[in-house]
Amino acid sequence: MEQRKTLQEIQQEVDQYISQFKEGYFSPLAMMARMTEEVGELAREINHYYGEKPKKRDEEEKTVAEELGDVFFIVLCFANSLGIDLQEAFDRIMHKFNTRDKDRWTRIEK
Repeated sequence: MEQRKTLQEIQQEVDQYISQFKEGYFSPLAMMARMTEEVGELAREINHYYGEKPKKRDEEEKTVAEELGDVFFIVLCFANSLGIDLQEAFDRIMHKFNTRDKDRWTRIEK
């Protein structure tokens, strides 16, 4: 079984990919537009699979996983372009959820 990559390794892989092009990362505003576009495509797939709107007959078949992958790639690009370590950002946000929101939801009894 192939060893899973860490978040840091994933960010580095994306950076190596983007670094081979002269254009590099898009500006933050363009990145936000790209992210919005990808989230819209994810919403469309969710609506097709779980909502009331079926796909058109000639519409390309995509998956929720594929669209989530696109959103994830843009998040990685956005973070890299701004020098944000996503592992650190994730650790901070989990600390927030585990402290501030620790009693917000009904826990499953064990």
